[in-house]
Amino acid sequence: MDILYRCAANALNVYAAHPQSIIPDRCSQYENKLSIHNYNREIMHQRISKNLLIGLTIGCLFFSCVSKNRKPQDPKETQKGLVAKNERWSEEKANAWAKNNPWLRGANFNPSTSINQLEMWQAESFDPETIDRELGWAEDIGFNCMRVYLHHVAWQVDKEGFKNRMKEYLSIADGHGISTIFVFLDDCWNPTYKAGKQPEPKPGIHNSGWIEDPGYLRSTPDSILPVLETYVKDVLSSFKDDKRIVLWDLYNEPGNSGYREKSLPLVKSIFLWAREINPSQPLTIGVFRIDLPNLNQFQLENSDIITYHNYENEIDHQIAIDSLKKLNRPMLCTEYMARKRNSLFSNIMPILKEQNIGAINWGLVDGKSNTKYAWDEPTPDGSEPKLWFHEIFRNDGTPYKQDEVDLIKKLTKE
Repeated sequence: MDILYRCAANALNVYAAHPQSIIPDRCSQYENKLSIHNYNREIMHQRISKNLLIGLTIGCLFFSCVSKNRKPQDPKETQKGLVAKNERWSEEKANAWAKNNPWLRGANFNPSTSINQLEMWQAESFDPETIDRELGWAEDIGFNCMRVYLHHVAWQVDKEGFKNRMKEYLSIADGHGISTIFVFLDDCWNPTYKAGKQPEPKPGIHNSGWIEDPGYLRSTPDSILPVLETYVKDVLSSFKDDKRIVLWDLYNEPGNSGYREKSLPLVKSIFLWAREINPSQPLTIGVFRIDLPNLNQFQLENSDIITYHNYENEIDHQIAIDSLKKLNRPMLCTEYMARKRNSLFSNIMPILKEQNIGAINWGLVDGKSNTKYAWDEPTPDGSEPKLWFHEIFRNDGTPYKQDEVDLIKKLTKE
């Protein structure tokens, strides 16, 4: 417990020096003065890892103390009905899973020809040739895991076709020795979307076409929740014993884009739906920011495997690791590596390997997502940024930085 108190104190000192870094709620000043794209870029810019560290440290401290000292409650009351049938994995089962898997290392993957999740998964734009080629480059540098986003609209339009394309993707990835983490829901970037042809990228704008799920449809819960429940249960039922899937990441960054704790009911629901199916693979939702204490606690208490996001330097990243280690479960960092923020392969990946923490960076190949551009530095003419924010390869397969690829190869072959 002593290290948790020291980490909490350090984090509070950081916050005292930078109180303005708290991420603001969605409010009228953003809606009136900024386009939805600029609003989201501002949100991402202000997503400072100092806040993540405070949140993880204090959140874990709170979780540890409360879990040990509070009076026992009825399980249904404690879990809000979550584990009426199938419970969260025990620490023993979770750690046995980790022992049976290699050190997971890889990237968040969207093929370079897709601007978002719909363009990746819709029949008319699904691109197995590009997927095969780019996963081959990942295999060449020793990556063995990809984190891949789904979207309920692609399933809704063509349920069996969608699942068949998932199977095709999994077959391609498995052929390259790559396992998959699938992500269902997402609170990041654009809240509106529709099936069909997707927009072209805005030059020099980071993730200009990425879409939330469910996004704007969350305003009609009576109609969207049954759809999401059927979607999640159908996909999980179809792939619950597929050994090519290493982990289900149920919800990316719940509470982002100003939703804050309004996302908690959906977090609870998706855990409930997933537990009812009870897949053989573990479930998780990663923590990522400070001011969502109820979300953070629920996610940490209900995830089989602990996952988190961190885009800061090695000192701050280690503080987050030290706090989360107290939960005694396997850990994966499912987003890191932002060169401008000094989150690099050279200073983060060796730490993660040494401590057997999964290392999943953001971005593999430069493409339509435009994530080589920084959150807060648009380049309207689309010219090459002085320093790439994310991505490892150019779209012809040549490395952006050869020394980075050399290091990755060294770490994955040792």
